[in-house]
Amino acid sequence: MDLSFAKNIVCSCFHTDDPGRPPRNPLGVFRKFIVMRMKGVRSLREMTRLLDVDQRLKRICLLKTSEAAYSRSVLSRFTRKVGEDNLNKIIDEKVVNLLKNSQVKEVDVVLDVSFIKAWSIRDPIDNQTGYSDKDARVGRAGRSYALGYKLHLSIDHKLMLPLSSVFASANQNEKKHSLTILGKAKQVLKGSGAKIRSLIADSQYSDGKIRMAVDKTVIPYPANQKRGFKEVLRVDKKFRSFGPEEDRKEYRKRPTIEAVNSFLKTQYGMAMNKVRGLGQLASYALFSILCLVLNREAAQNIGRADKAVSPTFFNT
Repeated sequence: MDLSFAKNIVCSCFHTDDPGRPPRNPLGVFRKFIVMRMKGVRSLREMTRLLDVDQRLKRICLLKTSEAAYSRSVLSRFTRKVGEDNLNKIIDEKVVNLLKNSQVKEVDVVLDVSFIKAWSIRDPIDNQTGYSDKDARVGRAGRSYALGYKLHLSIDHKLMLPLSSVFASANQNEKKHSLTILGKAKQVLKGSGAKIRSLIADSQYSDGKIRMAVDKTVIPYPANQKRGFKEVLRVDKKFRSFGPEEDRKEYRKRPTIEAVNSFLKTQYGMAMNKVRGLGQLASYALFSILCLVLNREAAQNIGRADKAVSPTFFNT
């Protein structure tokens, strides 16, 4: 994989000529976070111990045989210095190149959210907020409620490729970030020369603004909207769809994003949240998204498109 753009980004976040101790190799630390997510390592301390004993991982993370592993404090400072914006730039550059190489002209964009549990308990005074994580809020987590955050994500249905993401507290509704997510996705697609063919999402995104933002939207109307209209797309509590056959066929593409969210959590460590604060959580979760993108790039480079979402194929 080509990490030259990422190297320029992460190295620009650290001083080189100023007085003081020189930083540890930024690209090596960056690689360490990728390895950590690909191997499903749960904590920074555990990753440091692995580097101390595994010479192969040392070489991957640009460490010499006798060189000490990157400490936990070095890793913590790295995520704060690089930040969410720079990680998004790296991901966007990779996504644009993948879309160009795949010669994608039209994209079916799918929107959805994924809950990420906070590493905190509820505040005993205000049980809607976190005790040690003040940014966390209680929100919907499947069929129940829990303390945490939400990843608002858009993907390309065919390639299962993340296009844009926004992280927010769990109590914020999908509609609040839908236009932001869609705007970011449009910017990425514009850079690759592709355009949106259709926008697919569940009924939580049913809003006039999002429907007007794209020519073709496949979003079911909830029961309290368009009452009395029979020729509109609806989905009942058992996930059965009703309405125009063309819309029902397009709506069957929506589960693709649920698979992507599952990959991010189970294969790329996004569910293993051990940090506090919205900024830190976003940085760590973006490494999971980056690993998913890099996995596709690696599969494309070796001509194995069937391994685009299989980290175990490369994690040997």
